[in-house]
Amino acid sequence: MTAGEIAGLIAASALLLLVGVLTYPIVKLGKTLEETRQWISGAKDRSLPLIDEVNTTVSMTNAQLARVDAITARAETVSENIAGLSSLFAATLGGPLVKVAAFSYGVRRAIAARDRKEIERRVRAEMKGGRRKRGAHTA
Repeated sequence: MTAGEIAGLIAASALLLLVGVLTYPIVKLGKTLEETRQWISGAKDRSLPLIDEVNTTVSMTNAQLARVDAITARAETVSENIAGLSSLFAATLGGPLVKVAAFSYGVRRAIAARDRKEIERRVRAEMKGGRRKRGAHTA
């Protein structure tokens, strides 16, 4: 064997050893990539039904929100009608009711004043009568 053949043999052995050393990490990397592919595939299989459920939930929520919008619109209409009715009531019956209340207050005050004057008149009459009786006794 010549020196060139020995050098070639050493180079071939070194290359074989290098390939052997690099084979182990490449095999491990291949297994890791295969597990990652399986995990992604499983995640896809699990997420598709979840996405379908989310889409169904969003659709149902939108339907409920449409109903709530309709209810809110009706409630707004009812409150506007009530406001209109109260304004109409105030305009048509409010003035006369205020006048009736003021009249009844005035009548009550007048009756109370008349009763008070009648009581005062009786008290004065009794006081005068009492003075006269006392004056007759002393004379």
